[in-house]
Amino acid sequence: MSFDARRFRNALGEFVTGVTLVTTQSREGEPIAVTVNSFNSVSLDPPLVLFSLARSASRYDDFMTADGFVVNILAAEHEPLSNHFARPGNAVMEAVQYHKGASGQPCLKGAAASFECRVDARHDGGDHVIMVGRVVDMTVRDGAEPLVYYRGSYADVAARA
Repeated sequence: MSFDARRFRNALGEFVTGVTLVTTQSREGEPIAVTVNSFNSVSLDPPLVLFSLARSASRYDDFMTADGFVVNILAAEHEPLSNHFARPGNAVMEAVQYHKGASGQPCLKGAAASFECRVDARHDGGDHVIMVGRVVDMTVRDGAEPLVYYRGSYADVAARA
């Protein structure tokens, strides 16, 4: 029996995910970012989160040598940023509003939430590496509508009752 990778990918698309912009500093010290939808909480004590980074990502080596990163949960108005940083080669944060967080890492201004992390572990994940971060600081923007992804495109979140 052969495995159908396209069918597998389509089945994964049935899971609604949030969209994040993961930021760090390059080996040269410039702020860089990549769009990621594979983000999860791991533990409350200690506070750990994870994201998966494709080994083919254009700034993969920068993330592998970084000692920290920030997971910025994107709000609905960040769709253009998500698209920009999802394209190969578009990692430098030119013309993007950010500030240096308490950890010294670049935090996206206006993010729904930002989790500043120190790298806790890196694990093999096939064609990805699983980056586990210990949260050292965070910010939350109350009332932000999330940017979500479903079946290969962005989706609206149904209004809450």
